[in-house]
Amino acid sequence: MPTYTVPYAALAAEASLLKAELMGAFETVLDSGHYVLGPQLKAFEGEFAEFCQTKFASGVASGTSALHLVLLGLDINDGDEVITAPNSFVASAATIALAGAKPVFVDICPDGNMDPQKLEDAINRRTRAIIPVHLTGRPAKMAAILEIARRHGLFVLEDAAQALGASLDGKVVGSWGHAAAFSLHPLKNLHAIGDGGMVTSQDPDLIALLAKSRNHGLANREQCDFWSFNSRLDEMQAALLRVQLRHLYDWTEARRSLAMRYNDLLRPYVEVPDEGPGERCVYQTYVVKAERRDDLKQYMNEHGVEALIHYATPIHLQPAAKNLGYTSTDFPETMKHVGKILSLPLYPTLTHEQQDRVVETIASFYAKN
Repeated sequence: MPTYTVPYAALAAEASLLKAELMGAFETVLDSGHYVLGPQLKAFEGEFAEFCQTKFASGVASGTSALHLVLLGLDINDGDEVITAPNSFVASAATIALAGAKPVFVDICPDGNMDPQKLEDAINRRTRAIIPVHLTGRPAKMAAILEIARRHGLFVLEDAAQALGASLDGKVVGSWGHAAAFSLHPLKNLHAIGDGGMVTSQDPDLIALLAKSRNHGLANREQCDFWSFNSRLDEMQAALLRVQLRHLYDWTEARRSLAMRYNDLLRPYVEVPDEGPGERCVYQTYVVKAERRDDLKQYMNEHGVEALIHYATPIHLQPAAKNLGYTSTDFPETMKHVGKILSLPLYPTLTHEQQDRVVETIASFYAKN
C-alpha cells in the first residue's frame, strides 16, 4: 500500500479522539450480556429519529439492507419498475433487482442528483416507486420529485446513504419521503466500527414491518409470519454509534468549513461543488469536476495526495445491468459527469496544512499541463 502525505480517509485518527468514550460504550455492552436487539439499539433508534426529524427509525445490518427491506415491504411483483439515478453506488439499483423489480434510470442534473424534469417521462403503469439519491451529501430536488410521485401515487424511498444531516429549505434529509435508507459504513459521516444501516419513516406500520423483516420475519420466538433475513444492527454497533452521534453536528460543521475553504482555493483550477438555494450539504464526499481527470488523479497519487473516483462507471453500464439494455448514449449528463468527477480528501481531522497540500498539488498539475 502506498503511503500518502494526505490520505483519503483518517478513520484511526478520528477514533483516537473518542477512544475513551468508545471503550466505555464497548464495556457497557460487554458487561450487559445483551448483544442483539437490546436497549442500546432502542436508544440509538430514538436518537437517530430525533436527529432526522422523523417519528421512527429502525436499525439494520447495512445501507443495502435498509433499501432492500423497505422495497420488499412494497410487495413488488415481477414486471414492476422502480426508478433511480444511474450515477450512484450499485446498491441503489441492486436492491431494486433483488426485490424483484426492474431498475429504471433517469438522467441527472449538473449537481449530480436526479433531474425531476426527466423523471416523469420514465413513469408508466408498471412504476411502483422512486429512489432519489442524495449523492455526496447533497440533497436531491425533493419537492419536485414528491409532487410528481403524488400525482402518480408512487412510493418515495430516499437513498440517504451519504447524506445524514443534510437539509433542503430547512427540512432534513430522511424526513421528506415515505421512508429513507441510511448507510453507516466506515466511510460515512456517522459510521459503525464495521457496517450498519438505518431506515427512517413517519409510518408506524412500515417500522413494525421492518422489526420483523430484519429478524427472519419473526413476530416472536415461536411465530414466523413470513420468510425474511437476518439483517439486524447489533447492540455493540448501536452503542458505538450513539457515542459518535453526539459529535456529528460538530463534525459536520468541520466538514462544511473545510469544503467552503476548498471551494475558495480550488475555484481557479476545477469546478467546485457550490451549494444551491436552500441546500445544506454535508460533504460525505467532496467532489470536484476536473479537466484531464484521470491524469490529475494519477499525478496527485504520485505526489502523496490520495484522490478517488465515486463512481467512474455508472450503474447502467455495469455488467450486472447488461440485460436492462441501456447504452452509453442514454444519459448524456451522467456520462459528462462521470468523466470529470474526482473525490478529494475531506474529514473533520484534515488540517489546513494538509488541505493546502491538496490544493498545491492540483495547482502544480495544471501549471505543468
